[in-house]
Amino acid sequence: MKLYNAQDIRNIALVGHGSAGKTTLAESMLFIGKSTDRLGKVTDGNTVMDYDAEEKKRKVSVASAVAPLEYEGKKINLIDAPGLFDFECGMYEAIRAAKTTLIVLSCNSGLSVGSEKAFKAASKRGTSRAFVVTKCERENSNFYKVLDQLKDKYGTKVCPAVVPVYDGDAKITCYANLITHKAVKYGADNKPVEIDFPEFEQYEELMDALKEAVASADDELMEKFFEGEDFTTEEIRKGLRQCMLDDVAYPVYACDGLTTRAVDMLMTSIVNFFPAASTAEEVAVDKDDNEVTLKCDENGPLAAVVFKTIADPFVGKMSFFKVVSGKITADVPAYNSRTGESERMGKIVFMKGAKQEDTKCIPAGDIGAVTKLDSFITGDTLSDPSKGFVLKGVEVPSPLISRAVKVVKKGDEAKASGAIQRICEEDPALHFEQNHETHEMVISGLGEQHLDVAVSKMKAKFGVEVTLAIPKVAYRETITKMVQVQGKHKKQSGGSGQYGDVWVEFQPFDGEFEFDERVVGGSVPKQYFPAVEKGLAEAMKKGVLAGYPMVGVKATLYDGSYHSVDSNEMAFKTAASLAYKNGIPQAAPVILEPISEVKAYVNDDVMGEIIGDFNKRRGRVLGMNPVDDMQEILAEVPTAEMGDFATVLRQVTQGRGWYTMEFVRYERAIPAVAEKVIEAAKNEE
Repeated sequence: MKLYNAQDIRNIALVGHGSAGKTTLAESMLFIGKSTDRLGKVTDGNTVMDYDAEEKKRKVSVASAVAPLEYEGKKINLIDAPGLFDFECGMYEAIRAAKTTLIVLSCNSGLSVGSEKAFKAASKRGTSRAFVVTKCERENSNFYKVLDQLKDKYGTKVCPAVVPVYDGDAKITCYANLITHKAVKYGADNKPVEIDFPEFEQYEELMDALKEAVASADDELMEKFFEGEDFTTEEIRKGLRQCMLDDVAYPVYACDGLTTRAVDMLMTSIVNFFPAASTAEEVAVDKDDNEVTLKCDENGPLAAVVFKTIADPFVGKMSFFKVVSGKITADVPAYNSRTGESERMGKIVFMKGAKQEDTKCIPAGDIGAVTKLDSFITGDTLSDPSKGFVLKGVEVPSPLISRAVKVVKKGDEAKASGAIQRICEEDPALHFEQNHETHEMVISGLGEQHLDVAVSKMKAKFGVEVTLAIPKVAYRETITKMVQVQGKHKKQSGGSGQYGDVWVEFQPFDGEFEFDERVVGGSVPKQYFPAVEKGLAEAMKKGVLAGYPMVGVKATLYDGSYHSVDSNEMAFKTAASLAYKNGIPQAAPVILEPISEVKAYVNDDVMGEIIGDFNKRRGRVLGMNPVDDMQEILAEVPTAEMGDFATVLRQVTQGRGWYTMEFVRYERAIPAVAEKVIEAAKNEE
């Protein structure tokens, strides 16, 4: 593929709800643009974008994918994003790389939650927006019903651009382009044939909506609109182009991705009306912490952002770049602004799904990939070393669900840990940690499917098989009353022996652990005080009820005895641990459970259901606050009860809701919970 100037490049993110038809639409566009010689199908597992083994198996997209095509003298970079909420990070990757976000809706299901979330994400990123209503040729589909939904939700900025014309039997006879005033019909071979522009019932209403939207392009058009004057075709074209650039109008295109009908009309609009890559400007921070506005100029200083990473044991690491300024070439150092280090530039390629095409350069405004850049991760900036630019990275949604990773084959723990870390490089929405307290490997993600795919990739790519389980909860133990006990260690086996004798007072304490002494008369020499403290501190790492760390204890050394020859630090350390073992069971020990502060963001109509769910989880609702168009419910809930909350929240809110969770403190567990914790610890032993 030849190199294109930024003014001839269109970067388009295809986003929307799961199964809306994004990948099928991308396949249709690639076929029409002659980037592929056959029309693949998701159901057949042979599309360009869904090339991963998991995608072929599941028949859904699980990661963003890139493919370019050439059409009418322009280059269109398509970034196809997954629509399932579990793989939401792919949507943010696609939008980060795009200048225009194309929100794809199914003509059967209409405006759905995934579409609304994509619209918000595009608004936050500041890209231009347009809608595509696909699957228009399916039975019982109604384009105008979907158009009304969009108008009701987003107002007069929604403007019809390409619409279907129906006959009396609700069959589509042709597609009408209201911008160019041309109409096309498609025969059994799906080939376009231009026909005379038809008369149809909705025409006047649709044209009024289009003119009202594009009137906001400039004052002259606005004046003509209010005076009821007609717009010329050229005024509509010019107005729409400006409105798209300013993101003040959202054109709507009807098509059918499976048959390719009217997809060519969408593509013509993309090259003629959608903003070119050259119109993009981004703010970067240089090495002196100054904000700098970077124009899309291939002769400018180099600044490119990694919007996606692939970590494959066979292909190697691939970093996908959107070049904001300058150009990536083989002779420039790969300077990473985050690490402050440079490495040798790898092979530079354009990607079409899984296929690579070598290129000598990725110029400003374009999208490509570089192989084997070990230090780069998603969100990093490749920069001119003298500037040290840092661009805004990819917005990554916070994990909602955590599971413990259990290896199937004993001894594979290190192998599993390495595999998870490689997969986390590829998917920044996955988090991994080694919990040193529970001695578990814990992986966190956006949902059960998200983690299931990660497990499948570990087996397929890295040859390690694991299962997932609910993670252990980090409980604590404490005491509820004061006791005074002796710990005496005496050992004589010929020669010098060991002797240490302490009396320790244990009492409840508002904190982790505190050691004090009130020894009088030198019954325990001062040089042994640190050994006593250390012995107690080490003993407290394991409680007496279920083996969890002991907290909330003040230990005071107040008496004891020593031997002038046999006493030493080790003897007093051992004596202290004996005092702990003797005394803590007498101090009425109890189990403490962690409490988390949960902030759940839900739509108004399900607030009662979520509050009821918190109550079932032994939670306490502390308050509610309106946040944008959602309600924030603030609650404190035992951490152990939150295992499946992400799934419940998604079901109840139909995917609209999300939550954050943060540990706040430990509280005494109710007897029923404490009994289960103690019993589980005994069974594990």
